[in-house]
Amino acid sequence: MIKIIQGQLVDIKNKKIFPAEISIENGKITKIEEKQHKVKSFLLPGFIDAHIHIESSMLVPTEFARLAAIHGTVATVSDPHEIANVLGKEGVKFMIENGQKSPLKFNFGAPSCVPATNFETSGAVINAEDIKDLLALPEIKYLAEMMNYPAVIFKDEEVMKKIAWAKHFNKPTDGHAPGLRGEDAKKYAEAGISTDHECYTAEEAEEKLGLGMKILIREGSAAKNFEALIDLLPEHYKSMMFCSDDKHPDDLVLGHINQLCARAVAKGIDVFKVLEVACLNPIAHYNLEIGQLKVGDSADFISVKDLTNFEVLQTYIDGELVAENGKSHIKSSPFEKPNNFHTSSKNPEDFKIKAAGETIKVIEALDGELITNEIQQKALEKNGELISDIENDILKITVVNRYEDKAPAVAFIKNFGLKKGAIASSVAHDSHNIIAVGTSDEEICNAVNLIIKHKGGICSVNENDQKVLPLPIAGIISDKDGWETGRLYEEIDKMAKDLGSSLKAPFMTLSFMALLVIPDLKLSDKGLFSGKKFDFVKLAE
Repeated sequence: MIKIIQGQLVDIKNKKIFPAEISIENGKITKIEEKQHKVKSFLLPGFIDAHIHIESSMLVPTEFARLAAIHGTVATVSDPHEIANVLGKEGVKFMIENGQKSPLKFNFGAPSCVPATNFETSGAVINAEDIKDLLALPEIKYLAEMMNYPAVIFKDEEVMKKIAWAKHFNKPTDGHAPGLRGEDAKKYAEAGISTDHECYTAEEAEEKLGLGMKILIREGSAAKNFEALIDLLPEHYKSMMFCSDDKHPDDLVLGHINQLCARAVAKGIDVFKVLEVACLNPIAHYNLEIGQLKVGDSADFISVKDLTNFEVLQTYIDGELVAENGKSHIKSSPFEKPNNFHTSSKNPEDFKIKAAGETIKVIEALDGELITNEIQQKALEKNGELISDIENDILKITVVNRYEDKAPAVAFIKNFGLKKGAIASSVAHDSHNIIAVGTSDEEICNAVNLIIKHKGGICSVNENDQKVLPLPIAGIISDKDGWETGRLYEEIDKMAKDLGSSLKAPFMTLSFMALLVIPDLKLSDKGLFSGKKFDFVKLAE
């Protein structure tokens, strides 16, 4: 049966818009005719998120698809790095198999850095032989972000084997090197690294573009570099893509790549250039099997009300209407709940720190950034122990090994703003141990134990109340649908802000405070870590 769709077709490559009638048969576009009609909506290729960790939405791929399709997303380039750090290759296969139950086109990568570093405890290891096995799968489209850039620069044997396997299978290698410049950036690119989504200045991005790398403009729930990089798009649109990297469920309910298109066009950037970045460039770079609104292609396209706000009216994948007017036609699918959670409950005494020295190193969290600063602060003592200094917003932070019983690592952090209570999460990039910030040892302990009780989740607690979103799949993914997960997340997020946090996304920011590959000062389950020195440092000197 032939399906006919009418609209104002946006021909991105030829930079023209014309009234058209599209014929679809067996999921393919068989004919596109220029034809006068009264339909005013615009037809364009579907949006593609060029780099995302689906797990950070706290949803399985099938549930992510139900939300993303509403916003015109037809495909993703997805790094299953998070679940791989918990479950290894089996976690990657879980994501592939679950994604195959959905019409949305998930294009997964082989996680290159599991664990991300040797300075933390993860639940699994993926070595070069594992990378070879994964890259041999047709579902694996690329070698995912190579975060261990020092190992690339110094040509670590194991890391170079992983990159070599990507070249062997003719699949690109993604990068991740925030702040890397000069000769080191050149060595990184020359090793075969093809992209970077971590540039936080236009100068850095322009330098990497000059080295032949593709630059991704990222706007996630915590890390946002759209404003820093968008002015490069008019000149460099052929070498740029849009991505979210990490998108929490409440944000995904509101929008996705369509929001970046609207913001770019609002800045006066040519709409055809914007859409080439949003819809076409990922297909070419990753060799994806996604329709580009051409005869013979899969019928993967969207209808939008206008080319300014990009309000999505309909989303088609393989010719099937999967979302319309804010409602998803994608059905939920059953799934298993694999996990890896083996620590036991803690006591307040586990989080105490004996006083040593007048000043301490403090992690300075930056709202909307993954990078942090190291600052020196006067220590607040009580009964010979270091405690949270609520008045000056210097709070205790802890990372607790969730894979085995070990003593928690404890340090201090600024800018979370809590006046009472604590927040905790088992979503803690990259190894997904338990991370918590709080105003007292007792409150931190309560929050940590609530996560342990549910074998994964996020929570906000104080002496009178507690709210938790359980994450029973690998300790990082919900077993609920996107709307319910988003609602529960929003409640917990609101409670964190009621406790005093002034961060836009306190849980997303919290999740990156154990991400050692992003400078500068971070905390792993093994101790305080300097990204600049790439080694552990002492809390007090």
